[in-house]
Amino acid sequence: MYNKEGRAYIDLISGIGVSNLGHSNPYVVSAIKEQLDKYMHLMVYGEYVQTPQVRFAEKLVSLLPSNLQSVYFTNSGAEAVEGALKLAKRFTGRQQIVAFDNAYHGSTHGALSVMGNEEFKQAYRPLLPGVNFIHFNNPDDLVLINDQTACVIIETIQGEAGVRVPDAAYMQALRARCDETGTLLILDEIQAAFGRTGKLFAFEHFNIVPDILLLAKALGGGMPVGAFISSNDIMYALKENPILGHITTFGGHPVCCSAGLAALEVLVNEHLIDPVAEKEALFRKLLVHPAIKQIRGKGLMLAVELESFELNKKIIDRCIENGVITDWFLHCSNAMRIAPPLIITADEIEKACVVIMEAIEHYC
Repeated sequence: MYNKEGRAYIDLISGIGVSNLGHSNPYVVSAIKEQLDKYMHLMVYGEYVQTPQVRFAEKLVSLLPSNLQSVYFTNSGAEAVEGALKLAKRFTGRQQIVAFDNAYHGSTHGALSVMGNEEFKQAYRPLLPGVNFIHFNNPDDLVLINDQTACVIIETIQGEAGVRVPDAAYMQALRARCDETGTLLILDEIQAAFGRTGKLFAFEHFNIVPDILLLAKALGGGMPVGAFISSNDIMYALKENPILGHITTFGGHPVCCSAGLAALEVLVNEHLIDPVAEKEALFRKLLVHPAIKQIRGKGLMLAVELESFELNKKIIDRCIENGVITDWFLHCSNAMRIAPPLIITADEIEKACVVIMEAIEHYC
């Protein structure tokens, strides 16, 4: 990215997981311009069958397990969360929700209700009733999921908690507990999908499949769009009693869907996910210092843990001054975020790490 004087900055956070293809990918820009020449908004989502929505949904479900066959496009990730929570309660007829400590799902009312950080919630209570919180990656808590639980909503890999990767055995036990109790499993991959972790979808690392999948951020290739995806059987619960169980004016905007389809085609056709693990390894190799307590994460979704927020903030500010854009996490302020576009080169990784290490050395 460039400032108004033309100074270059290496983007290490992708607009918080949005710009997987970098900025202004020419194929995506071309798709946007082509759709603009045809039409923009026509009608409230779902009233007219529109080619950009259909083609994008077809492409998504072609890459997903067979039970994830029905796509509902929204304007954002938080709206996808809202729709999924409504869908789970409507389909199961239950009211209780299980969420996780240090979870982040957005800032709208329902999404805030399932956020696992009281500091961000206390000013907005009362929130949704019937939300119970359990500890991430702790199998002892799974017993709290029962036959009154409509859904469990969990980030496949926790983002704002500082990139917490669960054990595969835990995720499989969670899936089994949901099956046992008739509870819908909602996986929030708003940050983690589309190659960010080295797989197209993060749940592929754990050999499980959700009942409802949440997508946004990189979904639109830089344009605003989200989605919740489920089976026809589950999604059809929104069709009746009442009619129009979920509705949005701008969800599935044709320009956004055209951009998203183009971005997904670039990601898959250019095999941009294949080198992600190698790029992760290079970051881990170059970022070694006594001040770095730990590097957590998977793929190009990493957290560099330092001693304190105060130290982290100084290092981040110095990195920005020296041309590398990074930041911290909402629920883990002593960790630095590394989530660059997947197209970042080895040379750019090396340059960014030189800047980071210089900043660490300056203060440590």
